Amino acid sequence: MPRKRKPKLAVWKFASCDGCQLSLLDCEDELLAVAGAVEIANFPEASSAVMKGPYDLSLVEGSITTPHDAERIQEVRRLSKFLITIGACATAGGIQALRNFKDVKEFISIVYAKPEYISTLDKSSPIAEHVKVDFELRGCPINKYQLLEVINAFLNGRKPNTPSYSVCVECKRRGTVCVMVAHGTPCLGPVTQAGCGAICPAYNRGCYGCFGPQETSNTASLSAWWRRLGVKDPDLVRAFRGFNAYAEPFRKESEAHEQKQ
Repeated sequence: MPRKRKPKLAVWKFASCDGCQLSLLDCEDELLAVAGAVEIANFPEASSAVMKGPYDLSLVEGSITTPHDAERIQEVRRLSKFLITIGACATAGGIQALRNFKDVKEFISIVYAKPEYISTLDKSSPIAEHVKVDFELRGCPINKYQLLEVINAFLNGRKPNTPSYSVCVECKRRGTVCVMVAHGTPCLGPVTQAGCGAICPAYNRGCYGCFGPQETSNTASLSAWWRRLGVKDPDLVRAFRGFNAYAEPFRKESEAHEQKQ
């Protein structure tokens, strides 16, 4: 009886810091189970050995920032049966998407002695703006257990079970007192998707929005509450322009307050 072929897994990097790929390597014991269930065919962060595609499952980290990468992601999509984007860069353009609010050519002329040698796009864009994406896993970095859940789901032909509720639910589950109510600390938790375990509020700090906007997030209402805490428009703009600055709800809210400055 012929031996059943293991699904081939590929991990791809575009403009990013590699933190989300490292989250997979950080799985340690759990990674052994992943390696036993799939054939890691293309993962330069872990091994120099590369197997040719096509691939059953591709994990893509990073945003598209150059014409070359805009072409390369098309090839990745062609080689991949399922394509999952991992992290804030791949799902929302990342911290590098701050360039999207300004003139990139001005930045290039200031930073580089020979700007004519620089080939870049005007914007840093998420993978979904270029190709069909089968699932987006948010976070900066991603939650390694959520990544394992997503891989498991696709290997077994089911929908991934990841949270769509806000960080506030995580605060309640771990018994953390609301920093906004108790201390008047501005916090993005009410509009941010859960996934981090509410780390920052547990240390009496406001949420920074690392996992991006939750489903149907009411950013305008949260901004109104922040105003009652004395937060001015420039600080509201900065708050929504973090790791997920170009995610639509955060982008629109930051632009609304930028116009008021």
